[in-house]
Amino acid sequence: MTIKVGDRIPPGTLKLMSDEGPANVAAAELLGTGRVVLFSVPGAFTPTCSAKHLPGYIQQAAALRARGVGRIVCLAVNDVFVMNAWGKAAGAGSDVVMAADGNGDYARALGLELDARGFGMGVRSQRFAMVIEDGVVRSLWVEPPGEFGVSSAEAVLAKLASS
Repeated sequence: MTIKVGDRIPPGTLKLMSDEGPANVAAAELLGTGRVVLFSVPGAFTPTCSAKHLPGYIQQAAALRARGVGRIVCLAVNDVFVMNAWGKAAGAGSDVVMAADGNGDYARALGLELDARGFGMGVRSQRFAMVIEDGVVRSLWVEPPGEFGVSSAEAVLAKLASS
């Protein structure tokens, strides 16, 4: 079942790169406190994700924080090493937390998995963005297949500005 506005985020474990190496982090710890923007991409280093989606959140990080967002998290069904390398290559720094969902378990828990086997990419996450407040989904935007717009940093910022 797909997560919806008003739902509590599901339990799960994601991986982050720490100074000591890969580290497990509970979804509740990463996403469950304060106002968090979680956005997901089908894959690190893929064209739209690298040219538009992640860079938009890096560029708009200060504006999102000014709207009360305490943490911005990028999620992808990639391993923690790829997510770490992508974050470094994009200049994410401390503006965007790069969270790995290596097996797609969290994407499945959200009900937002994407079957990309036809493209040789296996099962991934759909492109989406959500605003989470203290563990509850307050807004959710899921992109139609092949599109990019409603989950962009600019679109999320506009929605936060109007609410």
